[in-house]
Amino acid sequence: MTSTMEISVQNERFNCRVDGRADGPVVVLSNSLGTNLTMWNEQLPALAQRFRVFRYDTRGHGASSVTPGPNTIPKLGRDVLGLLDALEIRRVHFCGLSMGGMTGMWLALNAPERIDRLVLANTAPQIGTDEVWNARIEAVRKGGMEAIAEAVLERWFTAGFRQGAPVTVARIRAMLTETPAEGYIANCAAIRDMDQREAIRAIRHPTLVIAGTHDPATTAADGRKMAEAIAGARYVELDAAHISNIEKAERFSAELTRFLAS
Repeated sequence: MTSTMEISVQNERFNCRVDGRADGPVVVLSNSLGTNLTMWNEQLPALAQRFRVFRYDTRGHGASSVTPGPNTIPKLGRDVLGLLDALEIRRVHFCGLSMGGMTGMWLALNAPERIDRLVLANTAPQIGTDEVWNARIEAVRKGGMEAIAEAVLERWFTAGFRQGAPVTVARIRAMLTETPAEGYIANCAAIRDMDQREAIRAIRHPTLVIAGTHDPATTAADGRKMAEAIAGARYVELDAAHISNIEKAERFSAELTRFLAS
């Protein structure tokens, strides 16, 4: 089963895609800042055999609506709830990377009955500082997405991967630079303004934390600390930088599928 659809939530348009088994447990995949639902393409072969996989372009990204910012993580979380309601899906597994992981934390804390298993990849309950995010917002306002592209790719992938997989890196670079600048800026603010460091101690869902050894944005130390704060969380560290589901796609997919199916 594969279908692409547009779903309206509170008069906003969301680009969505469903793959996999129509009768399988539902897994929601939530993209990182500056990407879209295609960032998960390499996870589809493993997941689609067992699960109904729901992907969506986060507000301001891909083909979803760009709305006046700033956005907030609670707003992004309520978007997910609206999409699930529109599809009449009550309970899901949720996997989010970076910004998507912050959305997953909010959902687990504020709509715990809607989440079964939770995967938090290359994320943290607080990411960066106000100064870092404000500088990035200003850079995009002045120079567009091209102004930050090279620096972002250096954080996203190790030097070895950038050199060894130029076609993949070029595809991801295009995904980044095609992200609407206003949508990117609005979601930079959402990340900047969110601090869930104490709140995540209340998460009671089975949780897998995935980190990258070479991730400079949400470090392995951040991942370990987050796993320690969530009761019973499992921690996995991959030999990758920030977008570990692409840099170490096979291992990421294996760990994700094993955890969701357990």
